[in-house]
Amino acid sequence: MSAIAVRTRGVARYVGLTLFAIPWILVPFWLLIVNSLKTEGDASVLSMSWPKHWSAGANYHTVIDKGSYLTGLRNSALLAAPTILAVLLLGSMAAWAYARSDSRTLRFAYYTSALSIVLPPAIILTIYVLTQLGLNGSRLGYLLVIAGTRLGVVIFLATGFVRTLPHDFEEAAELDGANRWQIYWRIVLPVLTPVLFTGAVMLIISVWNDFYFALFLLRGSQAATLPLTLYSFASSSTHGVSWNLVFAHVVLTSLPLVLVHLVLQRRVLGGLTEGGVTG
Repeated sequence: MSAIAVRTRGVARYVGLTLFAIPWILVPFWLLIVNSLKTEGDASVLSMSWPKHWSAGANYHTVIDKGSYLTGLRNSALLAAPTILAVLLLGSMAAWAYARSDSRTLRFAYYTSALSIVLPPAIILTIYVLTQLGLNGSRLGYLLVIAGTRLGVVIFLATGFVRTLPHDFEEAAELDGANRWQIYWRIVLPVLTPVLFTGAVMLIISVWNDFYFALFLLRGSQAATLPLTLYSFASSSTHGVSWNLVFAHVVLTSLPLVLVHLVLQRRVLGGLTEGGVTG
């Protein structure tokens, strides 16, 4: 195949993906942004036209001042960071154990962990267990539940990756007297970095946008995460929903995710390429 044909096919693929993305990504994104800049009356129509009367400063100031945005941002960051780190560390450890063992018990544990991706946990039983432990309504209880329900994703991704890796470096380190923790920390974990970056991106989106568990497991406005502050702010008005303020809150809630995606995108793609070569 000639270079011109390859380039033509690449351009056609890029154009096709762009056209596919317009109705599913660009249109909702534009609708969100432009209506967050309008007055309450103009935004109630939910059109994609430019604002007739601009109200961007007032909208975003109201969200920050009265929408508990900074409180939600602080709580989301304080809960998301340790949760993601714990899931990545524990999930990679479990994946290494599952991939290197022929035990039927561990194989059953792996399938059970992977099955947790599609099976939702029972919220009533979860609340009962947390109540017995004295953690119901606390940030620690919420963190443990979120970490436990997200472990399956990292285990599933990392186990398949570890199975493709040769045993040579691990066996050489063991012959040199390294213990299991040293082998994991110095050999296995660095090799798992590409897939863990991919898992981290998935976890950031999932943990940051969690509303279901936060609604049941967190108590009080001071412990509310951004999805909870958005819900409370949107439902607090007795005169209907102020869509301009709701859209402004959604923009601010999504902004940290957009920034993280921009920062990590190249690292994830580069890491996956490096991991493919290593494997």
